[in-house]
Formats: sequence, C-alpha cells, structure tokens
Amino acid sequence: MSADLNLASFRQRLEARREELKALQAISAGSRDAVELDQTSVGRVSRIDAIQQQQMALASERQRKEELVRIEAALQRIVDGSYGECLMCEEPITEKRLDFDPALATCVNCATRSGR
Repeated sequence: MSADLNLASFRQRLEARREELKALQAISAGSRDAVELDQTSVGRVSRIDAIQQQQMALASERQRKEELVRIEAALQRIVDGSYGECLMCEEPITEKRLDFDPALATCVNCATRSGR
C-alpha cells in the first residue's frame, strides 16, 4: 500500500458510492419485474416498449452488482493493507487513477495489457 494515500478519503468515497448503488437498486426494483403478457390490458407496442425498458433495467442492475463487487473488494484491500497496489504486478496504482475510480484494482499498464 502506498503510504501517502489518504485511505480515509478513499474509504469514505467507496462507502458513499456503495450506499448510492444500494439505494438505486431499491428504487429500480419494480422496473425489473416481469412484463404483463395480457394484450387486452397493454397494447403490443406498449408491451414491447415495456420489455425493452425491463431489459435496460436488468442491464443496469447487472452493472450495479458488478460495481458493488469491485467496491467491496477495494474496501477489503483497505482493511488488509493492499489498497493502492496493482493486483497483477503489485506496483503502486497512481493516486490520480484511484481518484478517478477508487475501486480500481490494477495500474494503467496492467489494465492496458488486459484490455480493461
């Protein structure tokens, strides 16, 4: 772990983002529900639109879950003392990169090599 990183600040940002994502999950729960297939209550075009909106909501939920996993992993790295070290090469991740996304787990060189 880089000694000059402000871990409290990164932890606070990660925890705030985690809470924001959990709130979004709760708010959008209804938009991921199954779409009613009864065409007498909903027209075909409206049903297709509803299915499309449901699929977009499901995709957004998958992205939120993936980000939550990354956030939890970053918080664990803070606890175990490895935060700020690249998981691939174990070199320090620049503070500028962590400022951009505190949940990042790789340095820019390894991210470029892995295509992430």
